[in-house]
Amino acid sequence: MRIPQTFAIALSLLLFACGTESTPEPELSADAAPESEAEALCVDMGPQTPRDIGSAAGLNMVTFPFAPPASEMNLCNLHTHTNAEHRGPGFSVFVSDADDGGYACDATADLSEADLAPAAGAYGGVEPGDTIEVHWVHTTCASMPGEGLGACVPETCSDPLLRVEAQVFLVVNDPDALDFTAMAYGGNVVDSLHQAQMIPVTTGEPVVFRGSTTGPSYTQSTCSAAQVTWSVRPQCARLDINSLHRWAEQGNVFNETGSHGVRQLVTAPELLAPIE
Repeated sequence: MRIPQTFAIALSLLLFACGTESTPEPELSADAAPESEAEALCVDMGPQTPRDIGSAAGLNMVTFPFAPPASEMNLCNLHTHTNAEHRGPGFSVFVSDADDGGYACDATADLSEADLAPAAGAYGGVEPGDTIEVHWVHTTCASMPGEGLGACVPETCSDPLLRVEAQVFLVVNDPDALDFTAMAYGGNVVDSLHQAQMIPVTTGEPVVFRGSTTGPSYTQSTCSAAQVTWSVRPQCARLDINSLHRWAEQGNVFNETGSHGVRQLVTAPELLAPIE
C-alpha cells in the first residue's frame, strides 16, 4: 500500500528532522540493546529502519511500491548521523545504545596518528576517527531541497514516494580522502531534477529494502509512520573531515551544521520487511 496519510508522514518526518528523530533475526544480537520485556512492539506499523543489512529476514508484510531510482527523483534533504544507524559488513563494531551510539567502521582501529589529528571547524558532532552515516533523501514531489525532512513532503504534494541513499564513512584528517563538498547538492540540476553532485558507487552493491525514517526519537515501541525505500551501501569509505567543515562554512540549503543522533538497531522480526 502507499503512504496512508500525508499528515502522519509529515509529522513523522518533522520529528525526525528535529532530531527527536535497524538485525532481522529471531533473537537479539549480542551487541544490540534489548527492549524492555514490558515494552510492546508497534506491530501495527509498517517496516522500520535501521536494520542489519547482512540479514534478509523479516516478518513485516506491510508493503508499498519501491521508489524510482534516485536519478528520477528530486534530492530534498541531506544530513549525517554520527555512527552508523545500520549494521553492515563494513560497519559492524557496536559503539553503544546511546543516542550517539550505533556502529563504527571496522577499519577504525587501524587509523594512523595522522588520520586522527584534530581538525577544528564549523561542522559539529564529528571528530577524526568517528563514523558517520550520510542520508541523501529523495522525493517524487516537485519540491526544492530544503531544511528538514518536511521539505520532502510539502503540503502541495500528496502520496509521495521517498528514497534514502545511504553511505557510511570513516572520518579522517586526510586531504586525499573523499571530499564531502563533491557529494553535496550545490544547486546541481540534471534533467530538471535536483541531484547530488555524486554518491559513491565503489562501496558495494546497495542493499535495497522497505523501511521508515530513523533518528533517536524512535524505538521498537515508538515507530515511524513514514514509508521509505532504503538503499544502503555495505562498505565504508574514508572521508576528509575538513571537507565537512568546508560544507558547513560555505552554507547549504539544508541548514545542516552538525551531525544527528541515531536510532538503535531494529531487531524484532515483526518490525522488519524481508529483503527481496
